[in-house]
Amino acid sequence: MMFYLLSLINGHPVNISEQLFAEVRLCQEQHGRLTEELLSALYFVFGQPILHALDLVDRRSITRLTSPSGRIIHQVVGSSGQTYTCLKASSFCTCPSYTYTVLVKMETIMCKHLLAVNLAEAIHNIKEKEVSNETITAHLSYDC
Repeated sequence: MMFYLLSLINGHPVNISEQLFAEVRLCQEQHGRLTEELLSALYFVFGQPILHALDLVDRRSITRLTSPSGRIIHQVVGSSGQTYTCLKASSFCTCPSYTYTVLVKMETIMCKHLLAVNLAEAIHNIKEKEVSNETITAHLSYDC
């Protein structure tokens, strides 16, 4: 199940989270940092988890794993030291918070790990690692 915050721009639906991450990318390119206005918008949409996600990005806790076949998964070392697997394209994370606050209680649209992945990608503050197809498969079989 995927959750979207939609808005209408010129009569067309726009995914607000995607729009915000595009704004993050643009702001980083233009100013070299995120503005207070943009940080406020992120907090308004995502709430408290955005603060934890920003901390994870600052600590460079996100790694993009890419296989020769082009499959991509992200691994995030959480604040507890536990590593979680995130599938950005399907907005999925293996953490308990994702299951409980996103899927069960529907309190938020992303856990802090998914937020961190999207932020790290947007500002190009991400570790990269090329791995075999078998490694990606093993992570998906074990973690998900």
